[in-house]
Amino acid sequence: MDLLVDALSQAGRLLAAFDAYVLDVIRLSVRVSGAAVLIGVLIGVPTGVALALARFPGRRLAIALLHTGFALPPVVVGLFVYMTLSRSGPLGALELLFTPTAMVLAQAILATPYVAGITLAAVQAVPPTVGMEARALGASRARALWTHVREARLGILAAIVAGFGAVISEVGAVMLVGGNVLGETRVLTTAIVLETRRGEFGTALAFGLVLLGLAFAVNLALTRVQQGRAIAGGGAAWR
Repeated sequence: MDLLVDALSQAGRLLAAFDAYVLDVIRLSVRVSGAAVLIGVLIGVPTGVALALARFPGRRLAIALLHTGFALPPVVVGLFVYMTLSRSGPLGALELLFTPTAMVLAQAILATPYVAGITLAAVQAVPPTVGMEARALGASRARALWTHVREARLGILAAIVAGFGAVISEVGAVMLVGGNVLGETRVLTTAIVLETRRGEFGTALAFGLVLLGLAFAVNLALTRVQQGRAIAGGGAAWR
């Protein structure tokens, strides 16, 4: 019990003092995961929309492969990226291993299936009559498609949040390709592992509290948007 109390007290002091080491790790974590999610959005949202609305041979297989991506082991993804970026790998000449770029690449591979899969489900949940009605009212094909996708915007937002949650808390892949170098590639999750091994439980707990805080803040923002839409929709219904 004393260990936990002491760790909480030390964590509180570090966070209250805006410790430079803690702030550096937080900044890198947000930068790496944010970039990875952005890549995941740029790839995953169009992929999810296309799989939801298009009809082509092999579509079911493509969806099955996409859903399999939900279960991608982070360590395996890290190994794949490591082998690709190592000196003997196909992209070894770029010298990206043990850099933030390698970490972004690994996390983007993990985030993309979440973004694409949940986007697929969100777009499929929109009644197909939405696009048909838009076309009947004279909208172009592109405008009708945009109207359909816009109806799924809360689901797509949830997909982005899920992608962020999947990568900000990931440790195996970033440890493999980043190396956990102080001031270079040390992020929240890898710092927690390192500080725990050192016996610096207060520092590890400080990082853990920040990680939980980030997850809570992102999900709170999503909840506020969802509830705001629900209230607006209820008001429209009453009118």
